Amino acid sequence: MTTAPVTTAFVLGGGGILGAVEVGMLRALFERGITPDLVLGTSVGALNGAMVAREPRLPVIERLTDLWAQTAAGNADRGASPFHDRPLRTVRRAMATGTHIYSAKPLTQRLAEEFGDTTFADLEVSFQVCAASIERSAEHWFHDGPLVPAIVASAAVPGLLPPAEVETEFGVEHFLDGGIVNSIPVGRAVSLGATRVFVLQVGRVDRPLTVPKRPWEVARVSFEVARRHRFMRELAEIPEGVEAHVLPAAGTSPKDDSMLAFRDFSSVQRRIDASYDASLAYLDAHLDPDVS
Repeated sequence: MTTAPVTTAFVLGGGGILGAVEVGMLRALFERGITPDLVLGTSVGALNGAMVAREPRLPVIERLTDLWAQTAAGNADRGASPFHDRPLRTVRRAMATGTHIYSAKPLTQRLAEEFGDTTFADLEVSFQVCAASIERSAEHWFHDGPLVPAIVASAAVPGLLPPAEVETEFGVEHFLDGGIVNSIPVGRAVSLGATRVFVLQVGRVDRPLTVPKRPWEVARVSFEVARRHRFMRELAEIPEGVEAHVLPAAGTSPKDDSMLAFRDFSSVQRRIDASYDASLAYLDAHLDPDVS
């Protein structure tokens, strides 16, 4: 009797600074000999996922950790972070544009330094990136062409960064953060043939929501309801024969969901270490040690 080959997918969700926890999860997976055949990423998960798809082996963890450490240091001295503008400059930009407070240039430049002219076809593992098309009001999946514009589009957080302009098969379009339409794309992995899915999420879905009490909390809670609803629905709809593992996100707390938490990179290494320990314990408890 023959059995169908296992197609392993890593699904990396969005989450801003909390994306550091995915590095710890990835380390645990690689140390247990689990490597992907398919990588899907949304928002910060698109950045982490691109690194993994380019080098789907344990050494990539050191590079990812260095990148997050550099971001933390840059945020401290306002030098290397994508969000490093001085307060007055951000106020001026917000007043001038009416739509965003940060420029996308630092992020684009940093990605260009890392990936250069890399295309999806250059990656070792099949990789796809989710973004939200404004013109089509649709979920869009980048899977060919240049890598950097796709990541920038997927990470264009509304209000923080401007919509990303990218030429696609539909013409020139403008994109917002992929988390708006598919923050943790489990269903996409299954539809592409994955028979084993490892979900790397940042922990927000684990925390109960409360009724918003202030105007600025309404948008955050509304977004969380939408993203969690889709994620839970897709988990419930996973067909028989497909194995799904939602790795535990340690090292985060409710305060990380505040409006200003995106600026606090001070706990990057702690988040990585905590999620590594928790994910390693999960894998050891739930997976057959003879199967990788």
